Amino acid sequence: MIEARDTAAVAAQLGREPRGVRRVASRCPCGLPAVIETAPRLPDGTPFPTLFYLTCPKAASAIGTLEGSGAMRDMQARLAADPSLAAEYAAAHEDYLRRRDEAAREDGVEPLPPGMQSAGGMPERVKCLHALVAHELAVPGANPFGREALDALPDWWRSGPCAQVECGTPENGAAESGTTETDHAEPEPREAR
Repeated sequence: MIEARDTAAVAAQLGREPRGVRRVASRCPCGLPAVIETAPRLPDGTPFPTLFYLTCPKAASAIGTLEGSGAMRDMQARLAADPSLAAEYAAAHEDYLRRRDEAAREDGVEPLPPGMQSAGGMPERVKCLHALVAHELAVPGANPFGREALDALPDWWRSGPCAQVECGTPENGAAESGTTETDHAEPEPREAR
């Protein structure tokens, strides 16, 4: 369950009220949500295949710049030429689908139909680095192209929080209660990469 201050932060980040939020899947080092986990079906039953949704506008902007640099063309070429990379990417796709189906079961809703896309073009295309980075932030080590893109990004959080939230966030960036360790996943410091 997501706390009110996180819902307010995500609304400020997106410029609208978030829909179908299950939890914060990853936080920026500033403590605000960076990635949320969304329900596979919105409250009205509409399928929503994007399980991990990047909310931090600073991260999104940095990823957009990376996409604009042509990084995805290089990734796509390597995906086609490297069978072991293709196998890792296929495993990321399967991980995404498994987690999305698990979320549907936990929510007591019908899983999305077989064959529905996962995210970011997986498993055959590199289409959206935002989705691939969101998957990697939510599940560190799960997505090879998400990790590669994350490693190529500048420290978007260094200039401070992307949103000001009236209900505030704790000074150390950790939630006060009702969260799990996975809620605190954050990018590794540059020197550790």
